Amino acid sequence: MATPVTDSSALTRRGVLTAATSSLLLSACGQTGRSAGTDTGRTAAPGGQELVIGVSLELTGRGAALGVLQERALAITVESLNATGIPVGNLRRTVRLEVRDNGSDPRVAASQATELTRQAKVHALLGGTLAETSMAIIGVAQRLQVPFLSLAAGDGLVLPLAERTYVYKLTPDAPDVARRLARLIGSQQLQRVALLAADGLHGDSGVRAMTGALRAADVKLQRAVRLPRTGADLSGAVERALSGDPEGVVVWGTAPDSGSAARELRRAGYRGPLFFDAGAVAEDTLAGSNAAAVEGAYAVHPACLGNSTLTTATTAALARRDFIFRYAQRHGGFSGFAPYASDGVQLLVTAARLASSVDRGRLRAYLQTQVTEGIAGGYAFAPIRHGGMERDSLGVYRVEQGAWVRHA
Repeated sequence: MATPVTDSSALTRRGVLTAATSSLLLSACGQTGRSAGTDTGRTAAPGGQELVIGVSLELTGRGAALGVLQERALAITVESLNATGIPVGNLRRTVRLEVRDNGSDPRVAASQATELTRQAKVHALLGGTLAETSMAIIGVAQRLQVPFLSLAAGDGLVLPLAERTYVYKLTPDAPDVARRLARLIGSQQLQRVALLAADGLHGDSGVRAMTGALRAADVKLQRAVRLPRTGADLSGAVERALSGDPEGVVVWGTAPDSGSAARELRRAGYRGPLFFDAGAVAEDTLAGSNAAAVEGAYAVHPACLGNSTLTTATTAALARRDFIFRYAQRHGGFSGFAPYASDGVQLLVTAARLASSVDRGRLRAYLQTQVTEGIAGGYAFAPIRHGGMERDSLGVYRVEQGAWVRHA
């Protein structure tokens, strides 16, 4: 049976400080919510006292495999919060979401962020599962001084910090994921590997991180090949990656590219081990024609993945278990993804509660002091660190019989 990477009951900096906020997390995620629907985030408190969050997600286009999952997570969490409201100063507010589909287009995402901030008067922004859409929103958030929590992966989203004072990232840092993958590869006595990295900012981060991590693990990176854009023919990229006869292949990208790359690798005759970063973990990767290709593949992903949380009894684990149960009940299953959007709402709610205000500046100030355990994993923000997830929240998983299982 697989074992967790860290003991969730161990006395750590995050564990101690999490105690102050874990009760809020459990109360928000453990109650029976009202029926699902588009009105979930629109229940107004008496007098219209609301925490309004503008959400720009990839509900269509190449980022939809991740964006739709985040929208589902938002609905579950906001429904629970609004069952009782949230205490902010002397008021009890509800959360209202203003959700927009950016179509995976950075220009649309930037336009939506401007409209949400200036016209909808949102108190904070959330979204951008693609690095490119998040970068577009960042420019608006920083210029208009509205807190923005990014759901994308990429090293440059919160750096340089002086130019990202209103920006926070919830996803794991690429070097942390790369180190775990490199250690796993080294433990399997593999001497040479190839890297298939997505185009764009996420792939750029992966190439940098894996190059350094493999060097430190004394594993040779034979070749790093960039994948074409989503929907393009992958055969040329796969052929170049396999030309040196690697013993292992790392696919650094997001769904649906991850599953497509796995299929093309198997079609080309590669039968060795496959390794994914966290962006691969979505329902699409295990579905349909991808299933056989990814069987036995490994991924480094936050702690919400798999069933290991079902045997633990910490407050965060119980909240995570309840979220997974409610998600599976509503959508017919939970094949594993990091519900960063759910954690983003919780972080904003906690900031509003601590600040006794929904003022944008005060929300930003209290975001950057939060150390807490969420549904996806642990976060430790500070004035000098605006992301991402704590490295000890990550685990190694393997696809076994069509499901992600914690790897011992």
